[in-house]
Amino acid sequence: MLLTEIRLAGFGGQGVILSAIVIGKAASVFEGGFATMTQSFGPEARGGACSAQCILSDSPILYPYVTRPGILVVMSQEAYSKFTPELKENGILIVEEDLVRVGDLKPGVKVYSVPATRLAEELGKRMVLNIVMVGFFAAVTGLVDAEALRKAVADSVPAHFAELNLNAFNKGFEYGTAKVKEIVEAGGEHEVPAIPFAE
Repeated sequence: MLLTEIRLAGFGGQGVILSAIVIGKAASVFEGGFATMTQSFGPEARGGACSAQCILSDSPILYPYVTRPGILVVMSQEAYSKFTPELKENGILIVEEDLVRVGDLKPGVKVYSVPATRLAEELGKRMVLNIVMVGFFAAVTGLVDAEALRKAVADSVPAHFAELNLNAFNKGFEYGTAKVKEIVEAGGEHEVPAIPFAE
C-alpha cells in the first residue's frame, strides 16, 4: 500500500469520525500497516461541518495531516463544496448520492455514488449510513482488505450493535461490488486503487 491520503466529511451526527477510525484500525491493527487519523468539527458540533483525515501506508507516516487527498468521501453538500477543490486530479470521489449534487470536478476524477442513507434505512437504522459508506469504500477502492474492515467494524462499535453494523458494511460492500461490475461490463475502466497516491 503506497501512502494514501483520505478525507471523509459530512455533518456532525453522520458518524464521519467513526468511519475514519474503522478504516485506520483495519489498515494498521488488522493488516499490519500504518495509519494516522485527525478530526475537526464546526462550531455547531452535531449538525455542523465535520471531517476526518486518514493516512494509510505500509511504512511509518512522518506527517499526520492530509495535504492533497487522493480519496474524498462526502456525505453532505457542504462537505462537497468545501473539500472537493482539495482532491487530486485523477482522484476518487465517493458521495452519498441523495445528499450530494456533483459538478465542476477536476480532470480525471472518478466518481462513485451510493444511496447510503436509503440502504441504512432498509436495515432499520439510518444511523449506520457511515458504515454502509465504509463498505462501499472498500469495494470501489480495494485499498483495505474487506475482512480487516469487518474486524475493525466489530471492534469499534458496542457489542450489541455489532451485527447491525456488519450488516451495514456488507450492504455497502455488495452495492459497491455491483457498481464496479457494472462499470467494467459497460466497457469502462476500473483500476484498484485508481490513482497514483504517492507523489
